[in-house]
Amino acid sequence: MRARGARPWLAVPLLAVLLTGCGIRSTQVPTDFGPAPSRVPCALSGTHPSPQAGPGIPVQVFLLCASQLVTVDRSMRIPDGTAEVKRRVLVAQGLVDQLAMTPATERQAGYTTDVAADIRVSGPYGTDPEDTFRLSTPVQDLTSFALAQIVCTFADSEATTADDGTVLLGGPDRQPPRRYECTDEVRSRPGAVPPPSHEVTGP
Repeated sequence: MRARGARPWLAVPLLAVLLTGCGIRSTQVPTDFGPAPSRVPCALSGTHPSPQAGPGIPVQVFLLCASQLVTVDRSMRIPDGTAEVKRRVLVAQGLVDQLAMTPATERQAGYTTDVAADIRVSGPYGTDPEDTFRLSTPVQDLTSFALAQIVCTFADSEATTADDGTVLLGGPDRQPPRRYECTDEVRSRPGAVPPPSHEVTGP
């Protein structure tokens, strides 16, 4: 009769022994399923806006965050009374300069850039259409990220005069410029989807 009423707590060490004998080690900690997913905000705190946003012309530039293009607010100064053609080039150069910057506040929020600080922008050559921008770096030498940043930033600014939001870019050589488009796919996957483009000749 007493054997039938064996105390249940005696089964616990017995179970541990059986598990050990089968090659299964008991554990006191949960199974590790790997580190928690990284949380990149891709947004600047309202109390810590971009340090480059200040007096001057308000602009937006596309930086990289979590492998996507994300806009940040910046500002730059253009001399009053600048002729329209020269103004467009100054705006384009200012945007490229802004793209090359990643202040500490933005870096802490997860933003980066692929645009080099030494890229210079000039206007059209010879028979180029008047809305052409020539870069000091050959366009084909830009990374896919840098090209997407420049195209989408220009297309979203007063630098471009095209009604369809496209951007006409060429390099320092005399090769005909190409008209580039910033699409939703480019903004979401700039490393995998290059800006669609086609060659343009003549004014």
